[in-house]
Amino acid sequence: MNITTPIEWTDTTWNPVRGCTKVSEGCDNCYAEAIDNRWNGPGSFATVRLVRKALDAPLRWREPRMVFVNSMGDLFHDAVPDAFVIEVFTRMWWAPRHTFQVLTKRHARMAALLPRIEERLRGLEADLALVDAPTTLTWPLPNVWLGVSVETQRWADIRIPALVRTPAAVRFLSVEPLLGPVDLSRWLGVEWMESFQGWGAKRHWRPWLLASPADRGGPGTGVGWVIAGGESGRGARPPHPHWLRTLRDQCQAAGVPFFFKQWGQWTPNLAGRGRQVDVLGDGRTLPPSASPSAGAPEGSVRMRRAISKHDAGRELDGRVWDQLPARVVTHG
Repeated sequence: MNITTPIEWTDTTWNPVRGCTKVSEGCDNCYAEAIDNRWNGPGSFATVRLVRKALDAPLRWREPRMVFVNSMGDLFHDAVPDAFVIEVFTRMWWAPRHTFQVLTKRHARMAALLPRIEERLRGLEADLALVDAPTTLTWPLPNVWLGVSVETQRWADIRIPALVRTPAAVRFLSVEPLLGPVDLSRWLGVEWMESFQGWGAKRHWRPWLLASPADRGGPGTGVGWVIAGGESGRGARPPHPHWLRTLRDQCQAAGVPFFFKQWGQWTPNLAGRGRQVDVLGDGRTLPPSASPSAGAPEGSVRMRRAISKHDAGRELDGRVWDQLPARVVTHG
């Protein structure tokens, strides 16, 4: 992985759209905004730009790649014309050797636009049949994964239902930056119960047959992949480790691949430089007590602000979680 990008869960990025605007608290410390402002000046990121010269780049890449679409923007932003979104999907159709990961916070527009995209591609296939179509159209495109960002339970409850109604080879979640506890059990196909008696709670789960098959977990049906991680950067907010463990355990119970991307700017590893805080279960932070006898608040975990996300590391309970869904690679 990581042919041309430091993002751990992909090989390369493709940015036919650059620029975005904030829609929720997960956008507060946007890494893409910081990068864009550094190169193009303060405020530049709020202008959404269509990069037409980048459209055909995947067609020139010979070796199969995992491609994160629009790491520097949102394909389904209102400022991106429908016709341009269709052009992006056309290139993804014409490059079946690559796997494209499309991530958005604009869940409603994605769900609404997909039927029009399918209609347009089918019409284009019929036109190309008169000459020479690059590849047969299968819908949903088998090499396109669609995902939504989820930072809190509120946004999980809003964005995920739209996602599971959207046709996709794989539906995935980026639970990053994780800003609070998130229960995904409804969309993973498990019933999750926790007895919160302190934070030494025992976890229990069992298979749960949901009312709608579209809500069940697994590739091509419900949620087929979960990425999780903490926030990095100057204003990073620390995650409670219990939130991440709960996501991992729910995925493990459901047989859904789990990818722990990073701790971010904060780590539970206290051996190193950096100020420390006590993180409560609801995300609030307190400075460590000056009195050793006072101890930390019940349910809290002490976290250290790391020098960098590389200092914080990627291990969760002693191991790296790099699980991925199976992908179909064809050569067309």
